[in-house]
Amino acid sequence: MQELKIGWARRDISTTQPVSIPGQFHIRVSEGVLDPLTLTALVIDDGERALVMVSVDTVLMLSDTIKLMRAKIAALCPELDDAAQVIFNATHTHAGAANYDGMAKAHLAFPVDPSIAIEPVEVYREFLASAAASAVAEAWRRRARGGYAYGYGYAVVGHSRKTWYFDDLSLRPDMAGRPGMCVNGHARMYGETNDSMFSHYEAGADHFVNLLYTFDQNGALTGAIINVPCPSQCSEGISKLSASFWHETRLLLRARYGDIDILPQCAPAGDLSPRILHYKSAQARRFKLKFAGRPEEFSEQYVRHDIAERLAAAFAETLEWARQDIRTQGHIEISTRKLRIPARPISEEEYRQEKDLYDDIMKEDFQADGTPRERLVHDSILAARRSRSLSILKRYEELRQDPCFTMELHVAALDDVGFAVSPFELYMDYMHRIQARSPFVQTFNIQLGPNEYCDRYSGYLPTARGFEGKGYSASRYCNIVGPEGGQTLVEETLRDLQILHAKINTPAS
Repeated sequence: MQELKIGWARRDISTTQPVSIPGQFHIRVSEGVLDPLTLTALVIDDGERALVMVSVDTVLMLSDTIKLMRAKIAALCPELDDAAQVIFNATHTHAGAANYDGMAKAHLAFPVDPSIAIEPVEVYREFLASAAASAVAEAWRRRARGGYAYGYGYAVVGHSRKTWYFDDLSLRPDMAGRPGMCVNGHARMYGETNDSMFSHYEAGADHFVNLLYTFDQNGALTGAIINVPCPSQCSEGISKLSASFWHETRLLLRARYGDIDILPQCAPAGDLSPRILHYKSAQARRFKLKFAGRPEEFSEQYVRHDIAERLAAAFAETLEWARQDIRTQGHIEISTRKLRIPARPISEEEYRQEKDLYDDIMKEDFQADGTPRERLVHDSILAARRSRSLSILKRYEELRQDPCFTMELHVAALDDVGFAVSPFELYMDYMHRIQARSPFVQTFNIQLGPNEYCDRYSGYLPTARGFEGKGYSASRYCNIVGPEGGQTLVEETLRDLQILHAKINTPAS
């Protein structure tokens, strides 16, 4: 066991330039900053190895961004043994700035009115990567003797966002889905629950909040990892940059504990969201009374504050007992490797169907009338649908050459705490399978991690149940990997966790 050194740093990664905001099918151009986007870096060093984590308020990061970040970190902080072992994660805010080309290129495959200015993605990506490198380098320089404590609390944040029906929605004339967007079956994302055929939610919820606190050598709180199975996608339709409920959470915690650092992690939540669906009237009454006299200034402000209060309460309750076991010595182990898992197959029938659908989409015209903004919304949706449909045809050909998907698998350990990272929007069940069989006391699962090996979005990874029900997030448009690959990921993750656990618990010779 070695004496631990801990360092923190953070950067404001907001921009006042007009940038594309990803997270919807249409382009939103930013119109300023609602609240700061933050990049947070944490270094925990045991004298032999360093656990380095970077959390970014963005919807996701693709290979171009990850490669640039790693190159800049390696140049600015050569003391790190391997920048490829830095664990990145996106908080999945749907009001962050675009840092990747894929969606932008798909959306901008049509003329944009010259009156609408959009800063090139490359400019923001360079800014973001430089911020990541400088934050990691500063956190490394600021390493100082300290300790950590860990535990878990309870907070209701994520809810199942897929509703199931007794009938097949694809047979309803108004719910057959839309080519390039989704394929509905017995399930639908954000479906109407006040429906005589509504049956149940596809998933339950996970109310665990995994927490790891850090302290200076005098026992003063310096920061915390907060791991929550819910994407931060409140206010996802606005046109201002925002960190969603993480902003309110940071404000509440800093008001109580001082200027501490908060590193948010989105645990597997591909089938969850921060919205309730069947209790909307009750929620409206709750907010009317709870926030009486306080107008809602932007979309889902009440929801965001409500979530922040619950997270702050879980933080405080857990800190009270977890700090009885502050550890100033520790043992770190890290595993980073390339993993190939079965890809989701595309059948001959799906290919033929998609080819016909793609031909139909290509016959649809871009909008000729309306305001520049109206045309931008319409045309960007059409371009995105075309791109997603074409991607199915391309993947069909690719799968004939290679039936596997290549990804990065990151696993780390700090004494009794394990960390497992994947690049997918992973359905919640996979997290439970990993945690249930993990050899560690607590296992922090993290989604939307790095993957240099794929230049496109890794997509949602649904369970067999989700795959059967279809709907958005569980159709061919959304899945590069399916349930077979998901279980392979579970087994390989557990294999690596077992190896690290054995190393942690092997006495030094």
